[in-house]
Amino acid sequence: MRNPGQTSSHCHDINTSMKRNLIFISILTLLAAGCTSSEHKSYDSRFTGTDIDHIAYPVGGLGSGMFCLEGTGAISHVSVHHYPDLFKEPCMFAAIHVNGIENGTKVVEAPVPDFKKWGRHNCGTGSTGTTYGLPRFEKGEFTARFPFGAISLEDNDLPLKATITGWSPFIPNDEDRSGLPVGGLEYTFTNTSSATVEAVFSFNSKNVMECNDQSQAGITGIDCGFVLTQPWSERYPEDEGYFAVLTPFEKNTSVDHCWFRGGWWDPFTMAWNKAAAGDTAPVPAVESGAPGASLYVPFTIAAGESRTIRLLMAWYCPESSYTAGEDALTESDYNPTYDPDTYNGYPKTYRPWYSTRFKSIADVVSYWTENYDSLKEKTQLFSETFYDSTLPEEVVRAIADNLTILKSPTTMRQHDGRFWSYEGSGDSWGSCHGSCTHVWNYAQALPHLFPRMERSLRETEFLVSQNAEGHQMFRSNLPIRPVHHSFHAASDGQLGGIIKVYRDWRISGDTDWMRSLYPQVKASLDYCIRTWDPRETGALEEPHHNTYDIEFWGGDGMCTSFYAAALESFVAIGGELGEDVSRYQTLLERSREYMGTRLWNGEYFYQEVRCKDLDAKDPTSVQSYMSTYAPEALVIMEKEGPKYQYGTGCLSDGIIGGWMALSAGLDDPVDKDKVISHLNSIYKYNLKKDLSDHANPQRPSYALGHEGGLLLCTWPNGGKPSLPFVYSDEVWTGIEFQVAAHLMFEGEVEKGLDIVRTCLDRYDGRIRNPFNEYECGSWYARAMSSYSMLQALTGARYDAVTKTLYIDSKVGDFRSFLSTATGYGTVVLQNGRPFLEVREGAIDVQ
Repeated sequence: MRNPGQTSSHCHDINTSMKRNLIFISILTLLAAGCTSSEHKSYDSRFTGTDIDHIAYPVGGLGSGMFCLEGTGAISHVSVHHYPDLFKEPCMFAAIHVNGIENGTKVVEAPVPDFKKWGRHNCGTGSTGTTYGLPRFEKGEFTARFPFGAISLEDNDLPLKATITGWSPFIPNDEDRSGLPVGGLEYTFTNTSSATVEAVFSFNSKNVMECNDQSQAGITGIDCGFVLTQPWSERYPEDEGYFAVLTPFEKNTSVDHCWFRGGWWDPFTMAWNKAAAGDTAPVPAVESGAPGASLYVPFTIAAGESRTIRLLMAWYCPESSYTAGEDALTESDYNPTYDPDTYNGYPKTYRPWYSTRFKSIADVVSYWTENYDSLKEKTQLFSETFYDSTLPEEVVRAIADNLTILKSPTTMRQHDGRFWSYEGSGDSWGSCHGSCTHVWNYAQALPHLFPRMERSLRETEFLVSQNAEGHQMFRSNLPIRPVHHSFHAASDGQLGGIIKVYRDWRISGDTDWMRSLYPQVKASLDYCIRTWDPRETGALEEPHHNTYDIEFWGGDGMCTSFYAAALESFVAIGGELGEDVSRYQTLLERSREYMGTRLWNGEYFYQEVRCKDLDAKDPTSVQSYMSTYAPEALVIMEKEGPKYQYGTGCLSDGIIGGWMALSAGLDDPVDKDKVISHLNSIYKYNLKKDLSDHANPQRPSYALGHEGGLLLCTWPNGGKPSLPFVYSDEVWTGIEFQVAAHLMFEGEVEKGLDIVRTCLDRYDGRIRNPFNEYECGSWYARAMSSYSMLQALTGARYDAVTKTLYIDSKVGDFRSFLSTATGYGTVVLQNGRPFLEVREGAIDVQ
C-alpha cells in the first residue's frame, strides 16, 4: 500500500536524459540570476568575486581518490595515490584559441587568486612550474549542485563565454559506481558574437604521476587522449600509477604525446606556443622522457550557439605500501568469531577496491567511456532530487557541502569492498586512522546514502576490532584485520556503536544481520558496564576515554547520555529478539534518574568530577594519551582534581546521546524538558558572534577574530579548570551541526539555523574553502553530522523493519530528500497530507 501520491521508481515524472539536462540547466540559471527566497544572507552555493578564491571542489569516487576543481577552474589537490596530496597543483590546464583575433588564446580559468602570488611553496623563486603567468578569462563565478561544480567565465577579448562543469558519479546505494576512480570536466563554449567562430580547445599537462623513479615515468597513448604513467618498479611498487586524460566523444582529437624536450622552461614554453597558435599537429609517443602532453579539439560554433567538449579523466593506482594499526599479539586480542583462514592470502598492505574490479587503466577508461552518459543521468537524477527541497537553503548547503567528504582522501575502501576511513586529511597524510568510532558517531550521511558501507563499519567494530572481553579498539587496522588491544576503549565510540547497530538495523530492515551481531553487541555493552559503571549506578563514573582524547573522571552529561541511549537501543534490540533485557531496562531508568538529579544544575547538564572512591587508581597512574603530571600539575590536581575535565561547564556535546537516539529513530533517553533547557543554554552561552575577545591557546584557526562560532564549552557560572579538557576553547563544525540539528529536533528551529549560518559565514570562499570543513585535518568526517538536519526539520524517517514512513515536521509543509536502503525520493507534506515521490528504486511504505 502506498502513501497518497507515492509513485514507483519507474513512474517518476523525469523520464528522459533531455528533461534531466534541462532541469539541471534551469537550476544553474536560477542561481546565476541570484534567485533566493531566504530573508537572510543568501546561502545558495553561488560564489562570486573573491569568494571563489579558496574553493577547491572534490571530484572523484567514494574511497578512490580525487582531484579538485578550483573556483577559478584550475586543477589542484591531485590525490590519487591513496594518501592526501593537498598542495599538489600540477601544471595542468585547458586553453581555448579563437582564430583571427588579437589576444585570442586564454587559459580556461578565472584570474589567479591573490593568495597564490606570495607566501606559498616556491613563491620566493617565482612560482616556477605553475601556469600562473598565462592569460586567463577576466572573471568567473562558481555554483555548486552536489556532486556538480560549475564555473562560468567571461572575457571581453573573446567572443565566447565558457562554463566548466566538474563531476563524478554519485548514486545512493550504488557504492561500486559511486566509487569509480574517475572524474569528468565538461567545457561548454557559447558564441556571443554575430559571426561564426573557429576555435581550438586544448588540454595540456605535465606528468602528474611522476614519483620517486622519474626515469621510468612516461606518457603513453590512448584513443583520443594520453596516459600519464609511473610504471611498477621493484624498488617503489607503491608508486605505480596511471592517469588518463581523453576526449573520447571528439573523434577529431589530435594528441601531442611529447612536448618539446629541452632545458629551462623549453617544454612548457613550446606547449603554450602551440596552444596560442591553434597548432593541432600530433606528436607520437616516445619510450621515455616526455615532459608533458596535450590534446587538441578544433571546432566551429555558429552565432548564438554552444558547443560542449567532454573531457574524461581516470586513474589507476593498484598498490600501496600503507598499513595502519598494531597487529594482534595475544589470544585475548581476537574476537570469538575470528577465523584465521579469513586472512590467508590477505594483502599485507592497502589495496583499493577498484583494483579488484579493474585490471588496468584501459579497463577503467573503457568502462568510464561506455557508461558516461548513463552514470551522468543517474547522478543528475540524485542531484535534482536532493535539491528539490523547500527546506532552508543554509541547511541544504550545509548538508551538500559536506557530502564532498565522501569524495575526499579521508575515505578509503579496501580490496574486498569494506569501508575504512581516516578522521580527516592532513596535507600529505591521513589524519587519525582507523574509522575512529567516536568521530564517525557524528557522521550521519553514509548510513542513509550508502547503508551497506556503513554496516561494514559495524561489522569491523564488533567482529574484528572487539576482543572476547568486549573491549573494542576505537581505531581499526588497515588492511582491516585483528588489532592489538593496547589502549582504552572509547566510551562514546563504543556506546555509540550500539546505537548505530539499532539505527542501521532500522534503515536496512535486516533483522538477521542485527541478530548475527547481537552476541557481540551484548558483550560490548557488558564491558562498558563493568568497566565504567561497575556499581551499576546508571552513569559512567570510572575514568572513560572519549572524543576529546582524554578521560573524564566521574559522571558527566555527555558520556552518560551516550550510555542512556545505548541502553535504550539495546533494550529495543533485545526485546525484538525475545531476550531478557530487564537488567538493562533497570540501568536505563537509573541513568535517567542520575542525569536528572546528580548531573543537572537546573539549567544544563554538567560533570560531577570525581577521582576518589573509584576502582581506578590515582589519575597519575592511569594510562592516558599525552597526559602526564609534572610537579606543577600535581599541585593543580590537589586543588582541582584530574586534568582535562569540564566540571561546571556548559558542554556543547553535553546531551549528544539524545541527538544520537533521535537520529536513530528512538525517543529522548532522558527528560525532554531538561534536554531542551540544556540546548537553549548552549545557544545562550556557547554561540559567539564575535570571537575577538575569546582566548584560545589550543587550535585557533577553526574560528577566530571577528568570526563567530559555537564554542565546545563555556563556564557561565564560573569554575573553569586551570587546564580544562583539551580542545575546549575551539570551534568544530561537526559539533555546531550536531547541536543545530538537536535544537531543530526539539522545535527550536530558528536557533538551530542561527548556528548553521554562523558556521557557513566562516566558510565563505574568501577565507576558507566552503567545501572543506576542517578539524583535525581537511574534509573532516565529523562535519557530516549536518545530514541529520534533514530528519530534524521534517521528522521524515523510513523504518524498513515495520515499513513505516514517519513525519514530524517542525517547518510546516515541506518538500525534502529521503534516502533509504532500497531507493530514494522526495517526501512531501502538503496541507498536512503526506506524499512520497520515489525517484529511484522502491520504498515499500505499508
